[in-house]
Amino acid sequence: MRGRFLLTVFLSVALCFSVSAADNNEEAWDALRDGRAVLMLRHALAPGTGDPGNFDINDCSTQRNLNDTGREQARAWKPFLADHGITEARVFSSQWCRCMDTATGMDMGEVTEWPSLNSFFRNRGDGPTQTRQTITLVNQLEEGAPVIMVSHQVNITSLTGIFPSSNEGAIIALPLSEDPTVLARVSPGR
Repeated sequence: MRGRFLLTVFLSVALCFSVSAADNNEEAWDALRDGRAVLMLRHALAPGTGDPGNFDINDCSTQRNLNDTGREQARAWKPFLADHGITEARVFSSQWCRCMDTATGMDMGEVTEWPSLNSFFRNRGDGPTQTRQTITLVNQLEEGAPVIMVSHQVNITSLTGIFPSSNEGAIIALPLSEDPTVLARVSPGR
């Protein structure tokens, strides 16, 4: 009898948490659609860590790039976002090929390069400056279609404190600040 009671309590609590999480995600999606939040995501799967020593921002052959799975992950964003009422967006990206390929693979609109979204994995000292630049750029945007930013783990962690997986995004409340509110973590695979 006690076991059945504990199971009932556990299931009730679990149901409350799953309903709350679903409600919170829907509120996050509403905020993104309404221009009260932005989506910042880590590029799709590009196996490895960092970039080769001969890295050249203008030469994709010197960079870590998306593999076939990464390209599929990037394409998965379009139907995923459409399921949440977003069929076009203003898309901003790091200049790294894996980010640009993710951003263009999403097929959500024209992609604009933002150097502040570039990785500072090698130059950690650049992180605070780039994070402040990204905050300023986002907060200066005029009203319009939802905003999507494609960047790197270090950039997202610096801004939000979360460590995203490849192809995982965070819906972040506006205005951005150095202590932003993350409304939801999202990914087409979740």
